[in-house]
Amino acid sequence: MHSFIDWALRYRAIVLLGILLTIVFGVYSLQQLPIDAVPDITPNQVLVLTRAPSLSPIEVEQFLTFPIENAMTGLPGVERIQSVSKNGLSYVAVYFRENVETYFARRLVMERLPQARENIPAGMGSPEMGPIATGLGEVYQFKVSGAGRSLMELRSILDWEIAPKLRSVPGIVEVNTHGGALKAYEVQVDSEKLVAYHVSLEKLISSLEKNNANAGGAYLERMEQQSLVRGEALITSLADIERIVVGVSPTGTPILVSNLGEVRFAPMVRQGFATQDGKGEIVVGVAMMLIGENSRVVVDRVKQKLITIQKSLPPGVRVEPLYDRTELVRRTIGTVSRNLLEGGLLVVAVLLLLLGSFKGGVMVSLAIPLSMLAAFTGMVQANISGNLMSLGAIDFGLVVDGSVVMVENILRRLGHRKPGEESLDVIRHAAQEVARPTFFGILIIVLVYIPILTLRGVEGKMFRPMAITLLFALAASLVIALAVMPVLSSYVFRKQVVEKETWLMRKAGAAYGPMLRRTLRFPLVTAGLAALAFVVTLAIVPRLGAEFIPTLDEGSIVVMMYRVPGISVAESLHGNEIIENVLREFPEVQTVYCRTGRPEVATDPMAIDQSDVYVFLKPASEWPRKRTKEDLISSMKAKLEEHAPGAGYSFSQPIQMRMQELMEAGVRSDIAVKLYGDDLNILRQKADQIAAVVQRVPGAADVRAERVAGLPYLRIRIKRDALARHDLDAADVLNTVEAIGGKAVGQVVEGNKRFVMQIRFDEAHRSSIDAIRNLMVGDNEGHFIPMAQLADVFEESGPAQISRENAQRRISVEVNVRGRDLAGFVSEASRLVAAKVKLPAGYSIEWGGKFEQLDSASRRLAITVPIVLLLIFVLLYLNFGSAVPALLISLNVPLAAVGGILALYLRQMPFSISAGVGFIALFGIAVLNGIVLLTNVIAMRKGGAPLAEAVEAGARARLRPVMMTALVASLGFFPMAFSHGAGAEVQRPLATVVIGGLVSSTALTLLVLPAIYMMSEKRREARGKGAAETVQG
Repeated sequence: MHSFIDWALRYRAIVLLGILLTIVFGVYSLQQLPIDAVPDITPNQVLVLTRAPSLSPIEVEQFLTFPIENAMTGLPGVERIQSVSKNGLSYVAVYFRENVETYFARRLVMERLPQARENIPAGMGSPEMGPIATGLGEVYQFKVSGAGRSLMELRSILDWEIAPKLRSVPGIVEVNTHGGALKAYEVQVDSEKLVAYHVSLEKLISSLEKNNANAGGAYLERMEQQSLVRGEALITSLADIERIVVGVSPTGTPILVSNLGEVRFAPMVRQGFATQDGKGEIVVGVAMMLIGENSRVVVDRVKQKLITIQKSLPPGVRVEPLYDRTELVRRTIGTVSRNLLEGGLLVVAVLLLLLGSFKGGVMVSLAIPLSMLAAFTGMVQANISGNLMSLGAIDFGLVVDGSVVMVENILRRLGHRKPGEESLDVIRHAAQEVARPTFFGILIIVLVYIPILTLRGVEGKMFRPMAITLLFALAASLVIALAVMPVLSSYVFRKQVVEKETWLMRKAGAAYGPMLRRTLRFPLVTAGLAALAFVVTLAIVPRLGAEFIPTLDEGSIVVMMYRVPGISVAESLHGNEIIENVLREFPEVQTVYCRTGRPEVATDPMAIDQSDVYVFLKPASEWPRKRTKEDLISSMKAKLEEHAPGAGYSFSQPIQMRMQELMEAGVRSDIAVKLYGDDLNILRQKADQIAAVVQRVPGAADVRAERVAGLPYLRIRIKRDALARHDLDAADVLNTVEAIGGKAVGQVVEGNKRFVMQIRFDEAHRSSIDAIRNLMVGDNEGHFIPMAQLADVFEESGPAQISRENAQRRISVEVNVRGRDLAGFVSEASRLVAAKVKLPAGYSIEWGGKFEQLDSASRRLAITVPIVLLLIFVLLYLNFGSAVPALLISLNVPLAAVGGILALYLRQMPFSISAGVGFIALFGIAVLNGIVLLTNVIAMRKGGAPLAEAVEAGARARLRPVMMTALVASLGFFPMAFSHGAGAEVQRPLATVVIGGLVSSTALTLLVLPAIYMMSEKRREARGKGAAETVQG
């Protein structure tokens, strides 16, 4: 390190050039830095989606989900496979290890899809991969409206005029649609007319398929020219369909399609819809961002593109925003920027107040922008976005600590410069004097962040970027402290420097002297009081409780509504209208919009009985009375249960909901009690028992057992003997069954647009069970037999959905926790469940959701933190060359925790991973201060000073750097600790721990550490004297 400082002072121009390059690259990187509200915690997953409108959940599981799971099992890098089987949809999520590249994972899945397709019966669906989007990829939602236009028209405009153009926007991977009516060319068949004209349904299907095609006859050569030969019979209009000949009547008259029913434009059977503000249905588009893109930039591009698209839309059609992720990004980054700015100003103020040199204070302050610019460059290269976590945990106090120690020592040595001594030589010696403790101090701070780098899964994606960003800044701050500060000092302090003691330092020194002498007079009492404080604090720890991370207030609410399975679309629409009107009555609410069922691309496997109600709130400053969000949610729930009973309600937020789903497929709550087994009836019974037990635990909210049963079925079971008697195939009956809901028989092309052509029985022949029993099934000879003679038609109840994990059926009990810590709740709930719910052999329970992430992170940190503490001890030993000072400084770590724990307790904050990060930062600062103080004391001892004089004088000499490092670090976090802006909830525990911990740590460093050191040295000298007398004797 001495040679590095020599090199820097010898080649000062190169150092200045390095500063310039850091500024240039840093400013450029800042412009390229992706910005988002929170880190994207999307697991490394590939979705496989399969549509099968004719299959029940049991059939979907049997014929689709199981073959897909079986094909994906054994893929290299796969951690787990989760699936949801619903009516008409198989949703399989394949989770890979983090080190598997996303596109490679998709290629592996793609290679196995043919194997899955081979095992899926013909006509039952073809599995396809979901979009390459993140779980948080729904960055922009908008609605398409137009006075006097039907939902079918608006949906067509969205599907064919808006969505294709939006997909061309860089960073957009898909535009999903929700709501409206999907247009189809429909032949609405009258069953009685089929009988009257002796035309079977099979004949009608065949005629439609044969009359919708083009053909080519190569080309015709004439003279010197050739002409392509084309036969054209594609359907282009309703009239074309009406004029298709199906057969000939006994009188020789052609039987046309129009004779058998009405040909019209009609909506296809839908699996979802959207409504807003109790005013009816709307058509919604959802722009989905490509994984790894910058959400702020992508949303800006989407907005600009929509402005362009708006100009080309039909008159009266408007595109209006519903949800814009950048609003949260703007508010969150505003909070982070404000906290960083205020913290930086406080740091600069402390430097100017304590350093006693305006030039020195300004020079040290330069470490802040230079370190941050270097960090921005590193973030861009490491593909880390600027967000609440990566930027919110940066403390400028940590960044300037090394520079504070360096410049303070340079100023002190320059103040005692002897006549004739060159200032450059004084600066060199002063810098070299503190280079070793500065290097080891920052190295130890870097080391304490290693445990965060070992986190995996969701917790790793949440906190690793923060640690990496801080390591970039600390690495830059080390170079700045060892090279830039000495070089700048050589330019700034050329003249004689008069060491000045500021008023604040004089007061602090006057108070510190008597206190230090008192602790040195009674070292045993001092050590005992410190140990007692630590023991008392340990007793507080169990009362803190624990949670994964504090909940970020997004400024909006999502009400997840669960109705009875099998509810009709009309009844769901009516229920949505009631709910939206109830929520709109709250003065805090700005607008409400609801998404029911699943969108066109089924990335969210919801049914018609499930709704996500997005409640967008006004700014808190516009609320008529001051109230917490929890209080508002409680009032909303009470009102909903009063006006819309019979449904289940759970509350979350847009991003929070998606993050919960990412942790557990299909789960949208803080905690998921996962029950595994084979029999759905037993799973349902035990899940209900678990829900009843958990409901009684204090803090439980929105408790809901996953509904796997209760879906009404109308079963049409073929009688094979009857088919044989009438010379019919099962396909004849099944075609009739499909025509109840709409059987696709082709496609109609309108320019670039594609629409399904289907046949469907008219309302009179499909509106009741009796009507379906009386449907006539025809054979090729024109004979017709009632459905009731060919099949048993009956009602029964069956599964609504089947969830699986790693090839085993699973049912979840979802629980939100309010008013208490997560870990304490799970501890009590799991104990009660184990005592009161007895499981049969082959059934098991796991606790998932946020608790699983907290448990995983805690277990990993419990291993890595002790290892890192041991490494810190080794570094301290290497620095001092002795175990005693290394051990004494190590004692600073547990003693520093005293203030952090007390601060959390006094502010009623549970321990969280955010708070844990604060403790990690605190331990690094505590060790750095201990090194700074003991290095000086030991140096004076080596210079021949008596023990008491060396300890007292050495400690007093290091009062200013210790106070400065502690103050700048704590004040840098001060705005975070008391901020109430968007995202402040996540930063607050971290800042609280550091501030509270530094209060106790600084007192311990300045008072307890010197006392313990003197006590240990006296004992060592006494042992040495005793050994010498023994040798002489």
